[in-house]
Amino acid sequence: MAKKTTVRSKNAALKEPVITLSAGPVAAYPRILQAMARPLQYDYDPWFQQFYEDLAKKAAKAMRTRAPALILQCEPAPAIEATAASLISPSDVVLNLASGVYGKGFGYWSARYHKEMVEIEVPFNESIDPAAVKAAFKKRPDIKVVSLVHHDTPSGTINPAKEIGRIVRDHDALLIVDAVSSFSGMDIHPDDCFADVFITGPGKCLGGAPGVTVMAVSDRAWKHIKKNPKAPFASILSLSDWKDAWSKEKPFPFTPSIADINGLDAALDHYLEEGAENVWHRHALTARATRAGIKAMGLSLWARSEAIASPTCTAVTVPAGLKDSDIIAASRESFGVVFSSGRDQTKGKLIRIGHMGPVAEPVYATVAVTAFGGALRKLGKKIDVGAGVEAALAVIAKG
Repeated sequence: MAKKTTVRSKNAALKEPVITLSAGPVAAYPRILQAMARPLQYDYDPWFQQFYEDLAKKAAKAMRTRAPALILQCEPAPAIEATAASLISPSDVVLNLASGVYGKGFGYWSARYHKEMVEIEVPFNESIDPAAVKAAFKKRPDIKVVSLVHHDTPSGTINPAKEIGRIVRDHDALLIVDAVSSFSGMDIHPDDCFADVFITGPGKCLGGAPGVTVMAVSDRAWKHIKKNPKAPFASILSLSDWKDAWSKEKPFPFTPSIADINGLDAALDHYLEEGAENVWHRHALTARATRAGIKAMGLSLWARSEAIASPTCTAVTVPAGLKDSDIIAASRESFGVVFSSGRDQTKGKLIRIGHMGPVAEPVYATVAVTAFGGALRKLGKKIDVGAGVEAALAVIAKG
């Protein structure tokens, strides 16, 4: 039985962490922080208006889609809510795909706007089966909008977005894809998965700050929004207000977040200059090495199958007899390394190790394994940390 150890008094002063291996917000690249410290320009100055238009086109280039990106001046959660408010009309039947906390959560937003919701829910350590989506359309051909979280971060699992997207398009429905913690960390783009609304941001795999949202919205989606009598306008929940704001010839609905826009510009430059395939590779390699180290220490991954374990976040099942909060606190205190707990239904059941942005580098796999294993040892559990590190190094050596 693991020895019960008190890590730190709740009233004790906490030092700033040395290394953040969380599921987000994540560490930011220095060049992005430097960009955010640039002088703040007047939003109606012609220079800034041209800069903003160029940025929207640069974001589209990164997402491998043609139309300039829609940039909302908020972090992705309210942008996802805005998508529900703008796209879903009172006559729409919505199919919500829930394989985790965030997938389930979209259903609550949808409920404010839809006519009816059909839901496919699986245990939060599994992924959505495309066959189940096809069966749902067979049973309910009136489904008009489908919502999917590609990487449900509180579970560290990914869904087959491309296969599901093909089915949705074949049935002439509209697909919303939450790619907040997957875009730029793996091979996922709006056109590849037939997304009509594709939502992401700089605060995860792009290694930036979580202040704005980047979206790709299809012509099909814009037409549906235009026909929606309840679509908001003059509101933070309105996509239409920002539809044409990318153009230097069009006004902003309200003042954009200039510092965050500067940071987004630097984040996209960093991604495009390194090369997408190179970025995806180091995210995947770091995750593979971390998973190998975790398993070599006798611990269990949360995902039912390693095939659906995310390349950007490794979820580890909390060992019996221990608390997630104690493990996280021990790692922080002894090593200055911060991990994430679960959320809502997964809280207390797993710990998440983030591999996003600057820490999606193989060396951080050894850091994660050492800190995680060392924390367990401090809490009295017999763990062979050396075996974990060796396993991670063996994966790294193969590249």
